[in-house]
Amino acid sequence: MRVALILLFLFLPLTSFSSTIVIGSIGEPKRLIPMLSTDSASSDVSSLIFNGLLKYDKDLNIVGDLAESFKIEDGGKRITFYLRKNVLWQDGVEFTARDVYFTYRKLIDGTVATPYSGDFLLIKNARIIDRYTICFEYRKPFAPALSSWTMGIIPEHILKGKDLNTDIFNRHPIGTGPYKLLKWKAGQEIILVANPLYFRGRPKIDRVIYRIIPDASTMLLELFAGHIDMMSLNPMQYVYEFKEEREKFQVFTMPSPGFTYVGFNLRVKLFSDERVRKAICYAIDREKIANTILLGYGSVYDCIYSPLSFAFQKKKIYDYDPEKAKKLLKEAGFSDSNKDGYLDRDGKRFEFTILTNQGNMNRKYAAIMIQQFLRDVGIKVNIRILEWQAFLRLLESGSFDAVLLGWQLGIDPDEYALWHSSQVNGFNFVYFKDKEVDELLEEGRETFNKIRRKEIYKKINEIIMDKVPYIVLYFPYAISIVHKRFKGIKQEKAGIMYNFIEWWVPEREQVYR
Repeated sequence: MRVALILLFLFLPLTSFSSTIVIGSIGEPKRLIPMLSTDSASSDVSSLIFNGLLKYDKDLNIVGDLAESFKIEDGGKRITFYLRKNVLWQDGVEFTARDVYFTYRKLIDGTVATPYSGDFLLIKNARIIDRYTICFEYRKPFAPALSSWTMGIIPEHILKGKDLNTDIFNRHPIGTGPYKLLKWKAGQEIILVANPLYFRGRPKIDRVIYRIIPDASTMLLELFAGHIDMMSLNPMQYVYEFKEEREKFQVFTMPSPGFTYVGFNLRVKLFSDERVRKAICYAIDREKIANTILLGYGSVYDCIYSPLSFAFQKKKIYDYDPEKAKKLLKEAGFSDSNKDGYLDRDGKRFEFTILTNQGNMNRKYAAIMIQQFLRDVGIKVNIRILEWQAFLRLLESGSFDAVLLGWQLGIDPDEYALWHSSQVNGFNFVYFKDKEVDELLEEGRETFNKIRRKEIYKKINEIIMDKVPYIVLYFPYAISIVHKRFKGIKQEKAGIMYNFIEWWVPEREQVYR
């Protein structure tokens, strides 16, 4: 009977699908194995195909997913997961603790190109207790452990002995999730179909189509033409272009889980002086940049945490003050000795280059505005915009003065990878090193008391804001547009996608594609 169900599912003709949602995607996924899905396009698709042991609910509380329940013991050093029974992979094979153990082993396998291994290398021992129970023992208490287990689990019976980095499974995945990959047409579209074997019940929308449209303006035209049903808008599109068609769509706005920043290469002598970094921060009118680029759909705070995190602080330390900037620069030994309009020191003009990536107009415009603000205090700024891979090569080699980038942050405030001195060859590419921050990061990871953790992360934020390795420019809002025929959408702290399997379309409004 099970085989018959699977065969029926695999060979359903496309015309039998009664409800479809078409989602516009700027980027194309690279790899769909969860531990390799580091870009947003890959993560979006992968999240509909795979499940983690745990997940975040609508209020951003961690709850069971593939794990029906879990138990924390020994001061947080031991976590036991009790798995759901009768969960099936999309090929009909039962999900068990062996799949969890296999996923863990791949996460700590040095040959697998995953950036998430650090959290799992802290595990001292992993034991399969029985078919539906698995226990992980950590070397020391690790507070972000639960959030790390939202990582998608992969099937041992398919991937055992395979090279995850190159295996065809990245483009033909089999998960436990609500949707199954039906078709991937490179550069054009990805089609997912509802999984009738899904343990939470079959999704109400039959098909999800991701249309790959690299240009945001073209995507908006496709939305107006009725060729896509859902997309993200930037503020300029929303305010100036999205007017006449608004009655056809639902609009959802909320803070995005990240910020845009200027990061200084602290190995560059020019930026080794804390006064110089502070001066640059005072010289930039961040409110004007945010209002100009985001048109009110964003905020300026001196905080390194996601607005969705319990550690987030609505705090402003550095107001726009060009006179204070000039004073600090003078203290640091800069003056316009040759009267050419630019500051200099030891016969060398104060000049540096900001790198940013192609394809993000907000970053380009922010760089241009920064260039002018710093020109007003006597600093010459060059702007270099690079293709993403070329940009990454310079970042990894440390061959830059400053970068203009953004972070999408996790809900847990642990930012060990960004700020700990041991991570300077990884995500801590600005080469920030501070002994007190290292100690606080380590304490934060070992502390389960939320009140104490909040105090720790507040102190970390204070130190980093005082040292200014980054200038946090702004926290943008996310603006999502969905056609009004889709019902059941509820915006909560977790956004709108947390209950995607419950979205539905009235029969009279269903569109066949």
